[in-house]
Amino acid sequence: MATDERNFRSGYLEKVGCRGVGDTNKLENLLKEKLVDQGKLKQFCIRFAVPVRHRSLLWCSLLNIHPMYTNNLQYVMTQRKAVYMDLLRALKMMRLVDEAKMPKSRIFYAMWLLETKRLQLGCNISTAEDSFIAIAETLLKLFDNEVEIYWMAKKFYEITEDIEKDLPKLLALTNSLLEKNNQELFRYLETNNLLQKLPLSKWYVTCFAGVLNETALARVWDKIIGGSFQILAFVTYKTLSKLEKTIFKCTDIDSLLKCIDTQAKNSQEMSDVIVSKSIEMWQSSEFFYKSF
Repeated sequence: MATDERNFRSGYLEKVGCRGVGDTNKLENLLKEKLVDQGKLKQFCIRFAVPVRHRSLLWCSLLNIHPMYTNNLQYVMTQRKAVYMDLLRALKMMRLVDEAKMPKSRIFYAMWLLETKRLQLGCNISTAEDSFIAIAETLLKLFDNEVEIYWMAKKFYEITEDIEKDLPKLLALTNSLLEKNNQELFRYLETNNLLQKLPLSKWYVTCFAGVLNETALARVWDKIIGGSFQILAFVTYKTLSKLEKTIFKCTDIDSLLKCIDTQAKNSQEMSDVIVSKSIEMWQSSEFFYKSF
């Protein structure tokens, strides 16, 4: 079970770019193959930490944005860009978006609605709420190529639709982890009716977009794109456990959510710790072995 994400120290080393040369070379060789082996790339995502400089290429390969045959990459991406520009042009002609005033994530959302024939007459893009927007906002903070980001948002959203179908299992796993590993915290959350009020379903269908710092969250998304949804329950458990001293002072859901927002989302250091501990615990569980 070789991995450099066993503990926070290795997570920190990864964050600053100090990682195993052998792992990086292995990934680079996989990405250079004429026929991309998605199975091996998924295993890499599951077992190892993804280097930041390779993340965009790796995700595009696994999300089927880039073609399996790398010789066709230029042609395929030219077509992807053409679709992107056509959608954007159409929305401008309909005066539904204003690039100067509207956040890019909402423009992407409008493009997706138009492309999937879900754009309805009278739809107010500026006030609409959808997990697609949260996903797009996270991706915009991680990457620069807007064409690729739009396609990533589309493909990642498809993954979250599958996650939504597994929500009952994820919620049951979350309760099990809390009850088994931190009974005191579990009882406190249950007694104060906080566990039931946590927006776990929303967290899971957005894969914690907007809940944790984006740089740290990308490491969780590596695992999700690699095929493991169960890691989301471990992130919830570690988030609550890491903040338990403050949580014990919370008696209502608003104060609990404010605690998470202040100490987790707005602190990259705290998010890094939570993500590293979550991955470490997940990789020690039965669900890690089931990922292969």
